[in-house]
Amino acid sequence: MQDQSQEQQLNIELTEEMADGTYANLVIITHSSAEFVFDFVNVMPNVPKAKVKSRVVMSPQHAKRLMRALVENVKRFEAQHGTIKEQEQVNMPFTFGGTTGQA
Repeated sequence: MQDQSQEQQLNIELTEEMADGTYANLVIITHSSAEFVFDFVNVMPNVPKAKVKSRVVMSPQHAKRLMRALVENVKRFEAQHGTIKEQEQVNMPFTFGGTTGQA
């Protein structure tokens, strides 16, 4: 019998088509009591329409874990590369309904 204290490994497959990734420079975040929805968008200058390139839906618990992981990784990045300078926030009207934030 194997020692149950041994960590189990999770094999994660990254397909060739997913390996290229999808560029997004805007994320629209909506939520309900049961889930968070992240719509990743690529907004191009002087183009009045943009399409959602990817949508990720997760539980509130996973969204909080994601937030913590992002905070930690930004801290690590800035420790190595310097402070990330934020640009002036652009206010755009979005009409997806529900509680919305953007990043």
